[in-house]
Amino acid sequence: MIYGYARVSTNGQARDGNSLDAQISALQHAGAETIFSDVFSGTKNNRPQLDKLLKVIQAGDTLIITKLDRIARSLIQGIQLLESLSDKGVTIDVLNMGIIG
Repeated sequence: MIYGYARVSTNGQARDGNSLDAQISALQHAGAETIFSDVFSGTKNNRPQLDKLLKVIQAGDTLIITKLDRIARSLIQGIQLLESLSDKGVTIDVLNMGIIG
């Protein structure tokens, strides 16, 4: 399965192509079949759709995100999350960086 994940801090966020619509469009264009999205500040840990995604994603799946900062609050948190997914056998495609795993 190819999953996508998008996050915005507010419904109106639109700068730098980070609007929810722009992210979802990019994820669909990249091949995401199922997309999870949250509207939560990056300073909050509670992201229910990300939690749901992390429960269903499994070895052999692919996760597509537009930018690392859409899935993680910090570089360290992002690296840890991507590393744990990679260790699980998930391929990660960060659209502005490349494929990991």
